[in-house]
This record gives sequence, structure tokens and C-alpha cells, in this order.
Amino acid sequence: MAGVPFDQMDGLIWFNGEFVEWGEAKVHVLTHGLHYASSVFEGERAYGGEIFKLTEHSQRLAYSADVLGFKLPYSVAEIDQACRDVLTKQGFADAYIRPVAWRGSEMMGVSAQANRINVAIAAWEWPSYFDPEERRKGIRLDIADYRRPDPRTAPCFSKAAGLYMICTLSKHAAEAKGYADAMMLDWRGQVAEATGANVFFIRDGVIHTPIPDCFLDGITRRSVIELAKSRGYELIERAIMPDELDGFTECFLTGTAAEVTPVSEIGPYRFTPGEICHVLMDDYDALVNRRGSAQAA
Repeated sequence: MAGVPFDQMDGLIWFNGEFVEWGEAKVHVLTHGLHYASSVFEGERAYGGEIFKLTEHSQRLAYSADVLGFKLPYSVAEIDQACRDVLTKQGFADAYIRPVAWRGSEMMGVSAQANRINVAIAAWEWPSYFDPEERRKGIRLDIADYRRPDPRTAPCFSKAAGLYMICTLSKHAAEAKGYADAMMLDWRGQVAEATGANVFFIRDGVIHTPIPDCFLDGITRRSVIELAKSRGYELIERAIMPDELDGFTECFLTGTAAEVTPVSEIGPYRFTPGEICHVLMDDYDALVNRRGSAQAA
């Protein structure tokens, strides 16, 4: 489907409990979610017909909605089943699944207490978030100007649409310079994450990763941490300052879209994807494809 606008793709979308033709899954221009970012979403991947960590994603969607002050009109179990049904209807084995929930058009203004809560789920084939050739040798990141906000200023533990505005700006700015993505600091100046993925660093065989105290503790992040510990790698969650990056030898990103992606460069800092990066890439691939591994149960 490369090059086809997303509103012109073929298939069915689950929309408020019913399947509708892809092109008919529409919202009004005055929907509250468009004007005031009262929207939450998830990104999920299916491998071999099974959606990885599906219930964890559905639980996070419900939690994100709750943080934004609204309740999903469907249970976690119903969202789980709808995601499976979408995958089946589309006939996909390997795919990306996007559940999204938003306030509708009944009221227009900052207050929207009476607005309907809408939920839709779509699926499409999306093999790799980054260029496959570039991913193998390690992607290049810029350092973003925008920073992840103080938790007292934004609902940063919700996967809320509005929080991604600065991610889009930062990724566009990085791509304009020839980078694949950007690393963001937090409001304190500490290393936080990439625009849509968590970040890990390696030095002397030890893995270091920022504490997710102002950004999402990603589902893929937690899975990779479990894989690393099952391998016996020491892993430290701590505050990391930018000037420490010069001392790390390896770096990688984790996320549903990114999976496990090595990094070769962040601004002036250089890294060489090595044994730990490659082991965790292979272990994650085995985990999501259910091929099994003595180390990746």
C-alpha cells in the first residue's frame, strides 16, 4: 500500500462496535478530539496472526482515557476481541493495529462533558518503521530542541495524541537534516526518549536506560528489559545526562513500531551496534514470533 493515502486504503475499520468500509470511517470537522486533542491511542503489532501483548495495550488505552477524564464505552476484553476481529477481517498475519478513542462533536469548547466517546480500530501492513538497510547498521538521531514536559504540566503517562505534537515537530526537524529520528531530553535536561521509542545505552557490558518518570514506560521497553535480565545482563534504570553519552559504546531504541533498533549516532556522539544489541534484537524477534528461545521465555 506504499504511497496510498491512509483515507484511501481498502478494507474494513471497526468503528463504535460495527465494521464499516475503510473510506466511510469518518468524523466531523468539529469533533472535539481534532480541536482540543481529547484523544488517546495505541500502537500494536501482530506477528503470525497474533497481536503481541494485546491485553496490555488495551489496558493502557483504557488507562490513558481515564487520565484524560473519559471512560471507554467498551471493556478491555471487548477491545481485545475487536482488535482480533479487525486483524481477521483484513486477512493479515503480520500487521500494525491502531485503536483510537476520542471525544466527539456534541459540544464544541474546552468543556466537553456531554460528548460521545468514540472508538475505532484499524489495521494495515507496515513492515518496518525505519529503513531496513539503515536499521541494520544503526540509525542516526538528532538531538531535539523540544523537551518532554514536567508531569505537573501534562498527562505524560497517558498515550495521548496531544503529547505527540512536539514529537512530530522534532522528527520533521531531524529528517530535514538527514537524520532518521531525534532524541528528546526532559524538562530537567536529562535524556528521555526518542520521538516514539524508548532508549537504552551500553557501557562495559552493562545496560543503562532512563527512568520513565515523565514519559511512557513502553510495553516493548518492559519486554526487552525482561529479555536482558533473562540473559543475565546487568540493567540499570537511572537519570542519564547528555554529556554521559560519550562514554557509551552501544545504543538502541525499543517500541512497538521500532521493535529493537540499533543507533549509530546521536548528534555528536557515535555508537557501534555490538553483541548486546544484536542478541536482544534476535531475542525480541524470537519472542514476538513465538519461535521460542532458551533465554527468551
